[in-house]
Amino acid sequence: MSSLRLSLAIGDYDRIRPLVDGTVRIDGVDPVFSILDPEEIFFRAFRYADFDICELSLSSFTVKTANGDCPYVGIPVFPSRAFRHTSVYIRTDRGIARPEDLKDRRIGLPEYQLTANVWVRMILEEYGVHPSDVTWVRGGYEDPSREEKITLKLPPDVRLESLPPGATLSSALADGTIDAVVGPRAPSCFDRGHPQVGRLWPDPVGAASEWYGKHRMFPIMHILGVRKDVVEQHRYLPGALVKAFEEAKEVAMRKLSNTAATKVTLPFVEERLQQARQLMGHDFWSYGLEGNRHVLEAFLTAHHQQGLSSRKLAPEELFHPASLEAFKL
Repeated sequence: MSSLRLSLAIGDYDRIRPLVDGTVRIDGVDPVFSILDPEEIFFRAFRYADFDICELSLSSFTVKTANGDCPYVGIPVFPSRAFRHTSVYIRTDRGIARPEDLKDRRIGLPEYQLTANVWVRMILEEYGVHPSDVTWVRGGYEDPSREEKITLKLPPDVRLESLPPGATLSSALADGTIDAVVGPRAPSCFDRGHPQVGRLWPDPVGAASEWYGKHRMFPIMHILGVRKDVVEQHRYLPGALVKAFEEAKEVAMRKLSNTAATKVTLPFVEERLQQARQLMGHDFWSYGLEGNRHVLEAFLTAHHQQGLSSRKLAPEELFHPASLEAFKL
């Protein structure tokens, strides 16, 4: 009996590679992998539903699910997670020393609804900086033609402008047109060492560790999605995907934990792994709903409060029911 041939688009992550190289198989599936950057996957998924299975932006997926027009149903596999204290870049010559100093500033972002930006706005709220306290300026990091992927209806007190034609977030931050940039990538002016561009949190690892100690949340950025028409034809897929992606992650973690020879081209990997487990527990990159319910509930609440989702979703509404249960011996 031949396996089902399905397209699968996802980023190049160590926790995914055991699936790509065939070490771990998806029961009943012969996947055709496209290893792509998230921005390309999301654009093609939400504009054209190009892929049978793919990585999806949690925020974009939530917008579409709340509206009832999402072509995908979620699987509680989280290919990307990240603490977003690394995601705020500032002009260092504007008197911005604390999060509170962002009030009344002009803050650039690639898209208002990006998952990273939802989390950053959640963090800034803790310092009394509300979305209505700043002017948001939308534009591409390096390409001025980038557009918001999804149509939004924001609260009336949120000021959202666009950069002038030809300008980019990186150029605007470099020339001082804007005071800060929030987003999942560093603007190139920061990477090039611009003398007046730095991070809001000079020690983002320390700030994120303190934040985790307070909230016990490792922010989820992306989830796995399966096109609804594919699931309707092949009901076994959600369970098979959860099983395979869990196994692939376990293989990746075993390799990372093997200290005989470092698997990553970076010193002190073993020490950072130990530190992460001391702070966050052994399975710090967990899949599944129940272990991540508090993270998803916090995100979905903030997402709705920020005016991005038309209604507040419950975590269960994100996922196919068959992906939330598994057999037990």
